Amino acid sequence: MQAEIITIGDELLIGQIVDTNSAWIGQKLNEIGIKVKQISSISDEREAILETLHAAIQRANLVIITGGLGPTKDDITKKTLAQFFEVGFKQDAGTLAQVKEIFSRYNAPLLPVNIAQADVPENCTVLPNKNGTAPGMWFELDEQVIVSLPGVPFEMKYLMEEEVLPKLNTYFKLPHIVHHTMLTAGIGESFLAEKISSVEDILPNYIKLAYLPKLGQVRLRLSAYGNDRKALELEVQSISNQIQKLISDYFICDSDTPLEKVILDFMESRNLTLAIAESCTGGYLAHQFTQHPGCSTVFSGSAVAYSYDMKESMLGVKHATLTEHGAVSAEVVEEMARGAIERYESDYSISISGIAGPGGGMPEKPVGTVWIGVANKAKTISKKFQFGSKRRENIERSAASALMMLHKLLKEDYA
Repeated sequence: MQAEIITIGDELLIGQIVDTNSAWIGQKLNEIGIKVKQISSISDEREAILETLHAAIQRANLVIITGGLGPTKDDITKKTLAQFFEVGFKQDAGTLAQVKEIFSRYNAPLLPVNIAQADVPENCTVLPNKNGTAPGMWFELDEQVIVSLPGVPFEMKYLMEEEVLPKLNTYFKLPHIVHHTMLTAGIGESFLAEKISSVEDILPNYIKLAYLPKLGQVRLRLSAYGNDRKALELEVQSISNQIQKLISDYFICDSDTPLEKVILDFMESRNLTLAIAESCTGGYLAHQFTQHPGCSTVFSGSAVAYSYDMKESMLGVKHATLTEHGAVSAEVVEEMARGAIERYESDYSISISGIAGPGGGMPEKPVGTVWIGVANKAKTISKKFQFGSKRRENIERSAASALMMLHKLLKEDYA
């Protein structure tokens, strides 16, 4: 069972809007056993839509289109679909009632272009859109299905969940897909592949292993396809257990959980608290933790101390330490880490100070030089990193490295 997603809109091609629809649709289709074969973003042009649609039905059983269903002249998807199927239009009474209700609710005049939203190709099944004026449309072509949805994300998601996914489950006989993800850290993708090659080489053809690297971390995703979900789950877990034994030094967790959430859960289960002292990362590391609900049981807070004065007043770093060693040094990040624990009464802390760039580098401390410290109430550990010349990447790498250092310290303390 193969699907193709087509997103329509010049705004996607020029980068004015990021296509989040495809990722969300792909995830939802995968959950019900449908594999996405291809994703295409195309312009608001009749020929582009027709050409892409003709190609898509050669490759896929299911084609899902988003965008181009608005009331203005640049929204041509509906007209193009009617041309593709060589049909005329009909007025859908349910859609017209929905359009009238929306305009009445806002006491707005109902224009002819708004009434035309209820006109749909004669051969489609209308998918009622309770969140907007443009209905979804379901077409059947031989044993294939083509679905057209609004591009507005909250309208598209409503129609997918309430209309499209239930219909797909009854229209197609779908297999089960079981995904199982593990998180590793501190080892590169190629070295990881070498360590687990003995397991990967003997995987059956209905189980695939994917490597998903991300700044010092690699997620391993096992995907199994078949008709017996329970049997697939047991087999995938068995393979996961074998892999874990081969990479025990680098294994973080047996789930698709971000490292910062693993740390939060670990610390919460032991009633531990954490404070952070950031300089070059400017609060980015704190954001990694605070994006997760319930983080306040562990995360006390963060001091973003850029200047010497702030490092001294907020974290108690000695003026002499700063002037003698500079802000980007082992001595300073260690005092920052200890200051965070003492001043914010936390059990653990992380500190970061570096030169994110693109300017500010010196011969002895070039751009990308970062010192990171982690501490508990008894000891402080610091480590120097040399990243690259790109500011955003340096910030993200600093945060990722800090998380791995804290995770290692926690494992050592609670081994």
